[in-house]
Amino acid sequence: MLSGDVGEAECKQIFERLMKKLNLKLSMSTLNQNSSVVTEFLIVGFPGFRDQDSRRTLFGVFLTVYLFTLAGNILLITIFACDRTLHTPMYILVCGLAVLDIAISTNTLPSLLVLLILEYRIVPLAACFTQTMFLTGLFSTECFLLTLMAYDRYVAICYPLHYPNLVTNSRISKLVIGCWVAGFLWASITLGFALRLSFCKVTNVIYVFCDFGSLLFVACGDIQISNSAILFFPMSVLFTPLVLILFSYVRIIYLVVKIAIKEGRMKAFYTCGTHMLVIFVFFLTAAGVLISDRIPSTSKDAHILGLIVRNVFPSLMNPVIYCLRTKEIRSSLRKMLKNMKY
Repeated sequence: MLSGDVGEAECKQIFERLMKKLNLKLSMSTLNQNSSVVTEFLIVGFPGFRDQDSRRTLFGVFLTVYLFTLAGNILLITIFACDRTLHTPMYILVCGLAVLDIAISTNTLPSLLVLLILEYRIVPLAACFTQTMFLTGLFSTECFLLTLMAYDRYVAICYPLHYPNLVTNSRISKLVIGCWVAGFLWASITLGFALRLSFCKVTNVIYVFCDFGSLLFVACGDIQISNSAILFFPMSVLFTPLVLILFSYVRIIYLVVKIAIKEGRMKAFYTCGTHMLVIFVFFLTAAGVLISDRIPSTSKDAHILGLIVRNVFPSLMNPVIYCLRTKEIRSSLRKMLKNMKY
């Protein structure tokens, strides 16, 4: 069963026990002193799964997930690189999403696997902020990229005659780069507010990996402004793209319903269905984590699992969704496997 919140007293006990293992002499008076100069964070893992058997089980699960995520997304990139017929704007976006999924999973899962092996880790302040920066930047980039994919489908279905001129390989490649720039610019602004936080040595315990929510949890002093800003930016980068995506698909559905030929309607729905499934997986998990952060009764283990699902599940499912539902990718995969046999 999942344990409840870890109290301050338990955090002190964990901190003292681990510091003794490192042969550091800490007194209770030192632990009770607040300090704005914190040079490292203590990452302790799942509060409810700290025994060795649980950590081994979790290690096996997350290692398997990471390997499947890498294999699936690398396979998508390989198919795109080998089949020139897929060198179109739509599949440039799919390939860009695969690269992004590899980056997102690699930013979090390897450090989580190391944590499960070592039981705890001490992470320098700079490394923690770096992981937080990449986590937010990659998350923002994926929001923008999914919006760009919706725009591609919107133009292809609503303005098919103008599509070759409006959406070219060169233009879509530049827009993908723009998504990365905008994502990390957004993350840099949020990071600026996080750098204003001060931390207390008694509470510098983080559970799985560094993110803005964890940093707020261990921050000391008045954090109202930073808390509001750090909440506003992820919410805006999540819901603004979602509104644009929903607008695009409402227009698409309205136009598709008017198509007289049944085969034409089915083809249009099938083409958009894959992207809608990817959007559903990504935004549902992200929104669930943001909402759970604001529910006091949510246990730490549930919050941690939500964070992991948000960063891992879409990256694992995207190649499965595209390989199973996209006819061109399935056909290209069969050709590639036949060529490997001969």
